[in-house]
Amino acid sequence: MNRDAKTQSALVALARTRRLQRALAHAYIHRDAPIPTLRLSLGFMTSTACTTDDCAARGHRMTLLGIARAEGVAYVVEELGELDAPIAYRLWLAGPRQGHLVPIHAWYEQCDDALAIRARIAELAGTLEQPARSTTEAWMLSTRVVQRRALRVAGQASPIRKFALQLRVEPVSGVGPSGHTTVTAFLHPNAELAEVWALPDGACVARVTYTGIPSGLGLAKDTMVLLTE
Repeated sequence: MNRDAKTQSALVALARTRRLQRALAHAYIHRDAPIPTLRLSLGFMTSTACTTDDCAARGHRMTLLGIARAEGVAYVVEELGELDAPIAYRLWLAGPRQGHLVPIHAWYEQCDDALAIRARIAELAGTLEQPARSTTEAWMLSTRVVQRRALRVAGQASPIRKFALQLRVEPVSGVGPSGHTTVTAFLHPNAELAEVWALPDGACVARVTYTGIPSGLGLAKDTMVLLTE
C-alpha cells in the first residue's frame, strides 16, 4: 500500500474543502456589497492588455540565505541578473518590523560593484544558520484581488493590467503558522507557492512567485512571506 499517495490525496481533498469553506464565508461577509455591473467588468477586460510569453527562466528570483538568531532576522537575496548586483534584504522575524523585507541600503551606499556585493553575501552566508526545507504539499496558497488598475507603457497602445494581489499561505491541516502579504502583480493575478522553510522557533518562511515586473513581457518576481502562529 502506498501511504504517501493516500496522504497526498487526503491533503488535496482537505485543501479543496477549506477553499470552499473560505469562499462561502467570504460570500456571507460581503452579502450586502453591491455586485459589479457587467459593463464595468467588460470595460476593464477589453480596455487593457494581457499578453505575455513564457519567460519562467527570466525575472527576479529570491533565495533564503540563512538565519541570524542573535539579530532576529533572516537574510534574503534577490537576483536581478548575472551582470547586476543582487539585492540583500533582512526579513525581520520579531518586533515592530516583523514580516517586513528591508533592503540593506548601507551595503549599496558604500559600494555599487556587483562582484564586491556577491563576495560580501558569500562571506555572510558562512555565518548564518540554514533552515530546514518543508514540503510544499503541506501548505496552501490562496490569492485575492484587492484592487484592479491599469498601467500605461510607452510604445503600447493599450494599458496593461495591474492588480493589488493578496497572498495568504496556511497549513493544509489547519494547524500551524500562517501569514499573508499584498503585492503588485501585472498582466494576470496568478501566483505559485514555490518553497517553504521551517525556522527553529516554529515559524516558517514561504517563497511565492508571481508576475510582478511589467517590462513588456511581464517577468516573474518572488516575495517572501513570514508564517507565524
